Amino acid sequence: MVLNVNPTPAQESIPFSSDVTKAVRDAPTQLFIGGQWISAKGGRTFEVIDPSTAGVIATVSNGDIADGISAVDAAERASADWKATSPRRRSDVLMKCFHLMLEQAEWLAQLITVENGKALADARSEIAYAAEFFRWYAEEAVRAPGEFGSAPSGANQIIVSHEPIGIAVLVTPWNFPAAMATRKMAPALAAGCTCILKPAAETPLTALAIGEIMQRAGVPAGVVNIVTTRNAGPVVSAMLHDKRVRKLSFTGSTGVGRALLREASDQVVSCSMELGGNAPFIVFDDADLETAVAGAMVAKMRNGGEACTAANRFYVQKGILADFTRRFAEEMAALEVGPGLAPNTQLGPLITEAAVTTVERLVNDAVAKGARLVTGGSRLNREGFNYPPTVLADVSADAEILGEEIFGPVAPVIVFETEDEVVHMANDTEYGLVSYVFSGELKRALAVAGRLESGMVGINRGVVSDAAAPFGGMKQSGLGREGSHHGMLEYLETKYIAASW
Repeated sequence: MVLNVNPTPAQESIPFSSDVTKAVRDAPTQLFIGGQWISAKGGRTFEVIDPSTAGVIATVSNGDIADGISAVDAAERASADWKATSPRRRSDVLMKCFHLMLEQAEWLAQLITVENGKALADARSEIAYAAEFFRWYAEEAVRAPGEFGSAPSGANQIIVSHEPIGIAVLVTPWNFPAAMATRKMAPALAAGCTCILKPAAETPLTALAIGEIMQRAGVPAGVVNIVTTRNAGPVVSAMLHDKRVRKLSFTGSTGVGRALLREASDQVVSCSMELGGNAPFIVFDDADLETAVAGAMVAKMRNGGEACTAANRFYVQKGILADFTRRFAEEMAALEVGPGLAPNTQLGPLITEAAVTTVERLVNDAVAKGARLVTGGSRLNREGFNYPPTVLADVSADAEILGEEIFGPVAPVIVFETEDEVVHMANDTEYGLVSYVFSGELKRALAVAGRLESGMVGINRGVVSDAAAPFGGMKQSGLGREGSHHGMLEYLETKYIAASW
C-alpha cells in the first residue's frame, strides 16, 4: 500500500517570513582570540546562509593561517596560569558557563535554527544537551584520577598522576553547533588545557555566541579562542604543525578524519576522532510495536536525520515488517515540514542545496534498484533546502543508500528472518558508531548488542547521547571517547613517578 502523504501544492506555497534579525543581531561576528573580538588579519569575511530561505543572514570574519597561529600564541600565553588554576576554580567557572548558557537558551536556540535550519524545538533540546556538558565537567574537574602504590619488588613507590596534555585544537561540525562545541571545550578546560575552536563555516554564529557567554562566565583571556574560516584545511594544518599544539579533537566525516590523522602524525599530536556512522536499527518480532515506531522516529528524525547517530538502515523481522512499515510511514508522513522558526514546524530544511542533491541521489538509486516508495521521495517545490520525510521498502542489498551516511530524513527498510542474518547485515559496514535493538526479550537484546560492532548500542530507545556516557565508535567511526569521565581523560597525560624515601 502506498500512502498518499506528500504535501499538496497549496500547502507547499504557504509563505513564511522569519525575523532572523532578532536572532542574529546580538551575535558576535569577529574572531575571538586572546580574550578580544578582532577582525581577521586579512580583512576577509564570509556569508552565513539561512537554509530555510537560502538568504544571507550574517557576515563573519574569515580567518587565515596567521589568525590560527595568533590563536595558538594566545593559548600558549594562557596555558601555564590555567594549568595552575585549582580544579575547584575551574569547576566554578564551568558551572557559571552552564547557568549563563541556560539563561540565554532561547537566543541560542534561535541562532541554531536560523543558521542550521533545524526546527526550533529541536534546537532548544540541543541547547539543554549542550549546557549539560558544562555542568558535567564542572563536577568532573575536581575528580582527576591518581594512583599510589608499592612496586612488587618493594624497591620504590609508584605514583601515577594525570596532567593537562596542552594546547588543544577543536574542530566541530555544523549539525550540532552548540553541543559539539561544549562537548569538546568543557572537558578541555576541566582538565586544565587551553584551546582553539574551529567551528563549521556553515554555523559559526552559535559557536561565537557561546564564546561570548564563556567570556562573561570568567574564562580567562586566551583559554578559549575561536577562529571562524572558510579556509579550514590550511588553517587547521598550520596549527597541527605548530609544536606547541598537543591535542586534536575532531568531529566530522571519516574522509576528513583520515586526512587530519595524517596531518597530526607529523608532530605526533594526540587525536580524538568522532567520525561517520551507518547505524542499524533492528526490530525483532517480539518488540513492542508502539515502542519500536516511537524509537524509530527519534533515532531517524532527531536533527532531521542530519546526525552521525541517526538510524541509517532499518532491519525489521519478517513477522512484524508490514505493521512496522505502515505505522512508521504514517508517523513520518504526519511531520510538518517548514522553516525552522515557524511554530508548527517539526522538520526544517537540510543544511545546503548540495545536501538535498545527495539525499535525492540516494533515493533515486534505491528506487532504480527496486525499492518501493511508501511515503515521500520527491523534492519539495518551496523556498529553502527541503526534502520530505521518506520511507523506502523492499530495498535491495546493493542500493547505495545502505552503504552511505544518508544525513537526511530518509529511512530504508530491509526485512530479515534470523538473528545471525541481521547481525551479519548490521556489521557489514566500515563504520561502527551506534546501533539500535528493539526486542521484548532483554536477554536476546543484550546478546545481540554484544555481537554488534559499534561503540554504542541503544536497547528499546532511540537516543543514546548523554553527557554522563562515553560517546564514540569502533572501526572507522573514530578513536577515543567524549562525554563521561572518559572525555576528560582525552585531555590528560599520564605521568608515572618511581619514588624512594
